[in-house]
Amino acid sequence: MRFIRDIYQEARPTGRPVISFEFFTPKTDEGEQSFYRNTLPRLAARSPDYCSVTYGAGGSTRDKTLAMVERIQTEFRIPTMAHLTCVGSNREQILALLDEARRRGIANILALRGDPPAGTGAFAAPEGGFTYAHELVSLLHQLGGFSVAVAGFPEGHLECRAGRHQDWEHLKRKIDCGADLVITQLFFDNDLFYEFRDHLVGRLGVAVPIVPGVMPILSTSQINKFVALCGATVPLGVQRRLAERAHDDAACAEFGVEFATRQCEDLLRNGVPGLHFYTVNKAASTCRILDNLGLNRV
Repeated sequence: MRFIRDIYQEARPTGRPVISFEFFTPKTDEGEQSFYRNTLPRLAARSPDYCSVTYGAGGSTRDKTLAMVERIQTEFRIPTMAHLTCVGSNREQILALLDEARRRGIANILALRGDPPAGTGAFAAPEGGFTYAHELVSLLHQLGGFSVAVAGFPEGHLECRAGRHQDWEHLKRKIDCGADLVITQLFFDNDLFYEFRDHLVGRLGVAVPIVPGVMPILSTSQINKFVALCGATVPLGVQRRLAERAHDDAACAEFGVEFATRQCEDLLRNGVPGLHFYTVNKAASTCRILDNLGLNRV
């Protein structure tokens, strides 16, 4: 499978935006069947450049993540990135997991510190494990044979008490350790993304692709959940529009398509290398946004 860093490098001279989708491992057999029968075929038909698959809190979906990445690559021939966290595994266990990834033909990794399972308290590195994502990036870089992405936070990571500029310095360290690209956390205010990007490029000298992560709003409960987890700011105008539709998920989703379309149009006008859609294993909104953007590759 192709390295994702090469996909961005080859697309850059053409000005063509790289389109990618993120999925999570289904929690039930019914959800898994629906994903492979409905969601994935609809989105694969849009010819994405690559996909990614998340890694549950505490490494709880490790085996499922690798199996899902392998299946997407084998059955749908789409390069797919496996998320990997520092949580719950020491260095030897991570090395074993990476050996398994190689055996499965997985060549792209999103390296994360990760979050502990809910209710287990603050993050603590396992004995013999890693405390920071840059340590994981360094290991991957030393091993070779992987294209490595890292996460970026336009508003700063919730746990970085020193503020977002300090958090962006931490991100620069991950890049210096060998990361090939940055995929951002979701955001709803493009100005925050541009400030983040301009600081990384103009002040810190970052040269790797900085890819905005876009989450289509599906319902007020969905967006409230994700905002609570990542601390993203929801502009007042968006809050008002959602409040008007609080008890109508269909109307929220319709607004979500409208808002994400405008957001993506602005991002593309301002030269982003691509769009990474947090699909939450749903196809309809993402497909409609791509249609609205004229990025229908069916």
